[in-house]
Amino acid sequence: MPEQTQYPQQSPKPEQRQQAGTPTTDDVLVSAYPQKRSRKRWMVLASVIVLVAAGIVLWNYLSGFESTDDAQVDVHLYPVSARISGYVQKVNVDDNQWVDAGSTLVEIDPKDYEVALARAQASLDASEATAKGLNIDVPVSSVDTSSQLKFTSSDIENAQAAIYAAEKQAAAAHARVLEAQAQNVKAQDDVNRYHLLLVKDEVPKQVYDHAYAAAATEVAAIAAAEADEAAAEQTVQEARSRLVEAQAHYENAQAGPQRVASTRAKALSAEADVHQKEATVEQAQLNLGYTKILAPVTGEVTKKVVVGLNVDPGEQLLTVVPLDQVWITANFKETQLKHMRVGQKARIELDSNGRTYNGHVDSIAGGTGPIFSLLPPENATGNYVKIVQRVPVKIALEPGENRDHQLRPGMNVEAKVYLR
Repeated sequence: MPEQTQYPQQSPKPEQRQQAGTPTTDDVLVSAYPQKRSRKRWMVLASVIVLVAAGIVLWNYLSGFESTDDAQVDVHLYPVSARISGYVQKVNVDDNQWVDAGSTLVEIDPKDYEVALARAQASLDASEATAKGLNIDVPVSSVDTSSQLKFTSSDIENAQAAIYAAEKQAAAAHARVLEAQAQNVKAQDDVNRYHLLLVKDEVPKQVYDHAYAAAATEVAAIAAAEADEAAAEQTVQEARSRLVEAQAHYENAQAGPQRVASTRAKALSAEADVHQKEATVEQAQLNLGYTKILAPVTGEVTKKVVVGLNVDPGEQLLTVVPLDQVWITANFKETQLKHMRVGQKARIELDSNGRTYNGHVDSIAGGTGPIFSLLPPENATGNYVKIVQRVPVKIALEPGENRDHQLRPGMNVEAKVYLR
């Protein structure tokens, strides 16, 4: 059967609805208006409360930290330089190689310094031998001087006594000579007298012979006495010579302390020379040790030299970057430092890999960045414009944060310091 077309029924007219008791649209709108208005008020109030709460939470969150993107990774660079001049014969590292503290980086040709050390050691040995000999001479000279003083004083006394005894002997011998001469005169007179009497036969010849023999004896006695006198005089001269010699020895012995002092001064000078040569040897040993240039810290090598270069003292050979000792220098505005204190926690976000590192505020610089520049700004001008300055803040990383050495000096980071 064909489908019947259905037509929509016409809604009753308002008059018909009113007669039938059905509420009209105007009645419904009038009755729903207060409800919608009340609901809207509640929604607005709830929105305001949510916004206020969100604002409080956001303010509390934002006021709990200070952040800046004007921050970089810093580290103390260790330039390694030569302390002596010489020829670079070996370089034990490559660029960007990790080295440990104390490892040999560069070797300078040590031959010249080995020769200098051998020469200094030989000079030291000679000085030590000289000083040893002089130190032995000092006590020997002192003993000899004291012995000479003692012996020469006794020699002088003995010589003086010998002179006195010899002079007495010489005087006795002279007296005997005089006595013998007197006896000889008497004996000669007797001979002459007895000779005259003998000629007259007044005395026997025997008496004359006896007187003649006595005269001859006295002549011999005179000769003996004169010989004794000469010997006594010789003894006196010898005693006087010994006295002069003893006095000379005594004077020489008195000069002994000066000789001892001179020897002691020479010994002290030799000891000082030994100390000087020891210092020369020590310096030569140091110079020989400086031919091997060691790494001052553990880190990464950059800008190394090449073999064949002749270097001078103080010339930089390479640089060691200790990546385990990096820190963050964050330049905060001066208005951000009101509640910032040392020890507050910090988070560092690295731009290169997006990783976050933990740290803490280590210190705050004693001045703004520009004040330490070569030409600090001068604000005492006619046209002054206030510019917010930035103060460097050092942020130290917690132990082990840069274990992978991703933080490199000069890299840009974003620093955030939590104030509470």
